[in-house]
Amino acid sequence: MAKILLIISSARTIELAKDKTHTTGYWAEEVLKPYDRFIAAGVQVVAATPDGNTPNVDPFGLEARFHYPDEDRDFLSQVLRSFAPDLDDIRVTLHHLTELNLITARRIFQALVAQGLDRDSAWSLVTTGAKTAWNQDRNYLQVLSENANVAEKLSRTQLDALLAEVMTESAHRSTEMAERLAAIETIQHPLNLTNMTDQEILEFDAVFMPGGHGPMVDLADNSDVGRVLSLFQEREKIVSTVCHGAAGLLSAKEGPDGMWLFDGYKIAGFTDEEEDQTPYGKLGLPWYLETELKNRGGVFDDGDAGWVSYVMVDRNLITGQNPGSSEATADAILKKLGVKA
Repeated sequence: MAKILLIISSARTIELAKDKTHTTGYWAEEVLKPYDRFIAAGVQVVAATPDGNTPNVDPFGLEARFHYPDEDRDFLSQVLRSFAPDLDDIRVTLHHLTELNLITARRIFQALVAQGLDRDSAWSLVTTGAKTAWNQDRNYLQVLSENANVAEKLSRTQLDALLAEVMTESAHRSTEMAERLAAIETIQHPLNLTNMTDQEILEFDAVFMPGGHGPMVDLADNSDVGRVLSLFQEREKIVSTVCHGAAGLLSAKEGPDGMWLFDGYKIAGFTDEEEDQTPYGKLGLPWYLETELKNRGGVFDDGDAGWVSYVMVDRNLITGQNPGSSEATADAILKKLGVKA
């Protein structure tokens, strides 16, 4: 059975320019989704933190707006591509994806069809309204309610009720995620990375470091994380990160050639553009992940747009760009291990 060492930050606060004790931790989705993928594939997962303390879930990552149902998320992706087939044509922002109510598009489409509108007409109304809301930075429901063809079928009250459905389901998913994480024994009682011997570390086939801003606090300059990376690099074992988990790579020291262990590697991670849109970036982070990885010698590689799933595989290093890349990163690890996802 393949074994994965899951190194999670146990940081609880981060010092920002405008908030010296801002609460932080790991990003729930980046731990739970890969964990579920690994377990479903029959892989053993053992968690460890730098000090053996139970890791803290970042409350920001548990906000309902990040956890809307997959079918709504997938439908929105189709809507966006209807007016921007090439993601280079649009700038995807956190604001667009969480605050314009666009996530109700699938339910509004279905409601219009249920009210007797043909599917092509319903699709046209939904996508045209989405394009207007996106380009003009307006509330999607307000845009639709001003369209006579929509108003004839659905009142603003009905549109608001559809949004309430999404938010209720999203809040439920968030609560369920928190409860799931709290019930996973290895996460709640992780190993102390400092106490692990080299032999114990080498029993694992891969190491995976998820993100959240916690890794910027206690994984980016940690001798034991550096020790794990050196042991794995020497043997070309799988090293993987997602989002801010790539901060852990900065703990790697120089190799035999005097260069950083990941010098010249293509690395995906949370971009400076994405960071500027988070509360952390707006409150003043002391450093940015993309910039620091470049400074160390990494070849930073990201997707066509922010907030879309993107994974880079370079030799034994597997890295994902952001929370939305969590499952794809896990699948890439399983493929590298030769295990069926």
